[in-house]
Amino acid sequence: MTSSVLPRVGVIGVGVIGRAHVERLLSPASPAELAAVADADPDAARAVAAEYGAEAAPSAEQLLARDDVDAVVVCVPSGLHADVAVAALDAGKHVLLEKPLEVSVDAADRIIDAEKRSGKVLSVVSQRRFAAENQFLHRTIAAGGLGRVTTANIEIALWRTQEYYDSGAWRGTWALDGGGALMNQGVHLVDLALWLLGDVEEVYAHSGLLAHERIEVEDAITITARFAGGALLTFLATTTAYGDLPLRVAVTGDGGTVVTLAEKITHFVTRDGREVPEFDPVDQQLAQLSDFVAAIRHGAPPLVTSAQARAAVAFIEAAYASARTGRPVRPR
Repeated sequence: MTSSVLPRVGVIGVGVIGRAHVERLLSPASPAELAAVADADPDAARAVAAEYGAEAAPSAEQLLARDDVDAVVVCVPSGLHADVAVAALDAGKHVLLEKPLEVSVDAADRIIDAEKRSGKVLSVVSQRRFAAENQFLHRTIAAGGLGRVTTANIEIALWRTQEYYDSGAWRGTWALDGGGALMNQGVHLVDLALWLLGDVEEVYAHSGLLAHERIEVEDAITITARFAGGALLTFLATTTAYGDLPLRVAVTGDGGTVVTLAEKITHFVTRDGREVPEFDPVDQQLAQLSDFVAAIRHGAPPLVTSAQARAAVAFIEAAYASARTGRPVRPR
């Protein structure tokens, strides 16, 4: 698509996240138009469509059959991503898929195979990359501004109530949620770590269910990892931290150190005296939508590719395997 006509986008899944995508597509700054919404519950789709003055398709299948839909945003439970994304790609639609890519590497590979045969754009929501401070951090590391990167520490210490897990039968299940604090809340920062630091050779993890009931998955996990370049990572993800703490990312090297809290740089020092620039506020979700549309228009890869999203799933899968077995695991 190279014309100036805005691509028309359908939203599949109208839960909390799906509704946020609907609002974004309807905003004046949107680079695309909302075509229609669909949901496994047709009444839910009709209710959301009525609320926002949009159109509801009777089903996801009928939305995908429409010629006036160029792309879809998929917001169904994580364990259903492959079924919906593969159907969308095979129907000739570009796909922006909510995180994670899928809940296992095997299911992720089903999506990637469909992407390859379709020739369409596939990207996975990972908005942390689009924060101006994280973009600066990526450029600094890539340019050698921290020297040789030696260690990194990432902390996602959040609180989720029992009501949060009880709010949907799929929440906290291996089959549909794919995991707990790591897969659901931590995946964005897993992606960020891999984007900043490269390929992981080995992970070792401990996990537990410490503050919640009636769920199958972890609400706390600690991980150590070794990257191919030699850097070492410690990673915490939990939904047991009452009151929440700001997301913390620290990266150290033999030529510099940077720390961010809630994606704001709080400490930055380099051997060569680099300075932190002024950052303009960025709507990360809108920035990713714009990146997705640009990839559709120009045939260039999106910032978040399917291969990179697969690597995040492989990291998480390896961490869960390590927590179960008590042994280090190499991501596949």
